[in-house]
Amino acid sequence: MRKSYVNNNIKENEFDALIKITVEMSKYLYPYIREIMKSKEDIKENSIIWNDFNERFIELIKERFNVDSMRVKKLLNQTENGETLIKSLLILSFCISNQGYQKMKNFLYDF
Repeated sequence: MRKSYVNNNIKENEFDALIKITVEMSKYLYPYIREIMKSKEDIKENSIIWNDFNERFIELIKERFNVDSMRVKKLLNQTENGETLIKSLLILSFCISNQGYQKMKNFLYDF
């Protein structure tokens, strides 16, 4: 889904390394992730946090991904991406547990 002129598949050990990095970073970002999730629960009072997160997410997707891909178009569609965003945030918040690596790996394989 990324913008790339070379069609290389990522090696399994590189994929595992990226998952480990993501899991470790989620531990540091947990307070921010939790704040975003709370803002989604009470969207009327905390819409600024959720909207900032959603806008930044879309900016990053447009910047780094192939926007012609159907999967990427689905992520960019704000009426359809809410569930994916929430699921992604939940998985990141669960990554702080001892099984965080396995949870993230399963989530990415299912995506």
